[in-house]
Formats: sequence, C-alpha cells, structure tokens
Amino acid sequence: MIFTLREIIDIVIMSLFVGFIFSGMFRRPSNIASEDPLARYKKQKFNLGIDWQSLKFAVYITAPALILHELAHKFVAIYFGMQAVFHAAYTWLMIGLLLKLMNFGFIFFVPAYVEISGTGTALHYALTAFAGPFMNLVLWIVPLIILKTKLAKKMNKKVIILLHLTKQINMFLFIFNMLPIPMFDGFKVYAGLWQAFFP
Repeated sequence: MIFTLREIIDIVIMSLFVGFIFSGMFRRPSNIASEDPLARYKKQKFNLGIDWQSLKFAVYITAPALILHELAHKFVAIYFGMQAVFHAAYTWLMIGLLLKLMNFGFIFFVPAYVEISGTGTALHYALTAFAGPFMNLVLWIVPLIILKTKLAKKMNKKVIILLHLTKQINMFLFIFNMLPIPMFDGFKVYAGLWQAFFP
C-alpha cells in the first residue's frame, strides 16, 4: 500500500492549515465591483471570519508545492529500498497558525516531513534529499516556460495569476531548501555527495 490512511489524513490537515495560514497572502482574484452587495454581506455574515475563497485559492497554490516536495522524498526513498512515511508537522503547523493569528509579517514553519528508515548508501540519501527541491525546481521552471509562450495570452487571468504565484513559491522553496542549513535538504544533499565521492 503506497499511502496509509494516516498519511492521507495528514496530507488533508496540512493542506487546510497551510491554506489558512497563507490565505491573506494569496487572495483569489475577484471582481468586487460587480459583486452583488447583498451577496457580499451574506458571505461576511456567515463565513465565521474565514475567507473561504482565499483559503481555497491559497491551498491551490501552496499545497501542491509542499505535498509534491515531500512525496518526491518518499517515492525516491522507496525506490532505493527504504521505508518512507509522510507526516504533517503538527507542532510547526501550530507555530505557523499562531504567527498568522499574531499578524507576523514573516511566517516561517515546516508544514510536513517524511520519516525515512532503512539502509542506503550516502548517494541514495543525497538523491532522496534532492528529490524534494528538484520537484520544486520543476514546478518553478514549467510555469515560467508556459508564461513566456503564446499560450499564456489565451489563458484566463485567474490561471495566469495561479501560474505566476506557483512559479514564485516554488522558486523560493527550491532556493531555500538548497541552502546548506543543518537538518534541511540542501545540507543533506551536499553532505551525502561529499561522503559518496570523498569517503
């Protein structure tokens, strides 16, 4: 079985947390001027203080970048014969939620991680660590290419915004994760490569 029920639940919960935390940053484009004032009042009255449209839009942008990053780690580890389990980082998610509620200008947290067990070579561990950032690299480059083609001119404005934000968040995730910071992917990649080629 590729995914356990716990992993699926963790993916859903992480996506909702992240969507809420970033909902103020990635607002869904809308034509407020053309919206019925009564309908807008009803939304404000019954939404329990949550902008559901912005939350959904933030989930569309952030969740794929984070989930695919972690799943890349998982599947590459499994390919190399190791065990890998996706976990939502609940402590970090709560920290992110508190920072959001306290209106911090910069929010930093680790939403999820993959627990890897088993044995592998240093090169296996380096490639497993690189798999996550590589996925973000792909999700950065593909929208970048699409936005530079003639196809972009025919796209809906909302799709253009979605592609642009997807490009930006994945560019940040790739660059940040490749920094040689202990416990992060970049450090594991460089350390694994060093051990593999300079034992």
